[in-house]
Amino acid sequence: MKTTDDRPLSARIQNLEAMPAMPAVLASLLRYLELPPDQIEVEKVAELVSADESIAAQCLRLANSALFLGHVAIETVRGAVVALGARRLRDILWSAFLIRLTPKNSWPFDPAAFWEHSFGCALVSQNLARKLALPDPEKIYLCGLLHDLGELVNATLLPDEFRSAAELAVREGISLFGAEREVLGFTHCDTGKLLADRWNLAPDNQSVIEFHHTPEQVSGEGRLVALVSLADLLCRLRGMGYGYEELGQADFGKAPAWEMLAETFPQIERLDLARLAFELDAEADEIRELVTSTFRR
Repeated sequence: MKTTDDRPLSARIQNLEAMPAMPAVLASLLRYLELPPDQIEVEKVAELVSADESIAAQCLRLANSALFLGHVAIETVRGAVVALGARRLRDILWSAFLIRLTPKNSWPFDPAAFWEHSFGCALVSQNLARKLALPDPEKIYLCGLLHDLGELVNATLLPDEFRSAAELAVREGISLFGAEREVLGFTHCDTGKLLADRWNLAPDNQSVIEFHHTPEQVSGEGRLVALVSLADLLCRLRGMGYGYEELGQADFGKAPAWEMLAETFPQIERLDLARLAFELDAEADEIRELVTSTFRR
């Protein structure tokens, strides 16, 4: 079943520039939000967000969702900036941009299921970071949100081959990662890394994208990769995958990522997995509502 195209991946994905470019306004805004908090001006952020009507509208919809704020109605971009803060606003802006990347006609799964998985993975990653008392747990939200970036690349640039991989995954109940290796000879981890590098994403984001299915292969610091790997697995185990059932899933407590984290954070052995799963189930409806209110508009 494996592809007979033995060219290097870089040669097969020569048209990476065909991926939609990040809007200039968004790129400028994201760079601005990386400044130290005391250098960020609310009025400047609101001005940059408002410069793109679609980004501003998406930002407001996400800001008013239960998963981001929800308990207070936000009616203006400035209000969203004040209420959410720079870090949360950055996550919302990335969400709005990525949702716009989803191929309209070549996506082999229900796109809503993909985004439910992405948002779910981001939330679980953040919750795990907090339970393990990692510093700056908000940082990992974006790592979880971006982890499957390569699937957007594969669906956009290699739609027929990616669809064949998806059909194999569904037919045999295997992971999409395994099906891609069988059909394409590479995976969304590989193509995601290419795009992450082109976009100059932070090293932590790039490592998560490249190794979230193989955390044991990370060289150096790998705790963020391991956290997102566990979050990805938990979401798929709880039915928040890509809209099909995976058979023979790995034991969560015996996954390589779990063992990696246990070496650094022995308290993970006391983690209540049933409670973690319950928390994800409780957030599932809010995640689906968020996807429905943003992606399907």
